[in-house]
Amino acid sequence: MADVDVTQMLRAFSGGDAEAAARVLPHVYDELHRIALARLRSERDDATLAPLDLVHEAYLRLVRVTEVTWQDRAHFFALASGTMRRILVDRARRRGAAKRGDGARPDTLHEDAIAGAASHADELLALDAALDALALRSPRQARVVECRYFAGLTFEETAEALGVSVRTAKEDWRLAKAWLYLAMR
Repeated sequence: MADVDVTQMLRAFSGGDAEAAARVLPHVYDELHRIALARLRSERDDATLAPLDLVHEAYLRLVRVTEVTWQDRAHFFALASGTMRRILVDRARRRGAAKRGDGARPDTLHEDAIAGAASHADELLALDAALDALALRSPRQARVVECRYFAGLTFEETAEALGVSVRTAKEDWRLAKAWLYLAMR
């Protein structure tokens, strides 16, 4: 199905057509599943969250948000990336709280993990805190990290989702990685 059809269904949903959410799912499911697989590959081997669970939880959270006016397919996937981030971070917090007790500080994240994948809940929590701090300094750079790291979007998809050039997305990614590395040391 063409992007424009998905965009039309998303806009119909924003306009109050409750059935549009059900119609759009088959057309975005494969991409959501690909994103979920990429995110969950970084989880520890004993992770209990399946890609299907992450996809469904993210989709349910997205369609419950009534104040969003969906712009297009890219906008949907940009918000999906942030939603998956929150799901994984919430899950990591619950695991961390059970393991260490409340108030414990997470370990630092290695430089490789910023560009790749956090393999432990502590690293994901540290990344989340640093990303929140980055968002205060540079919201766009933080969104680029969400799109690239949490959603696994390409630079082209990230640029489209954020309405910037591919070159800008690449530069933001480079700067954000450097900033996050320094912030997490």
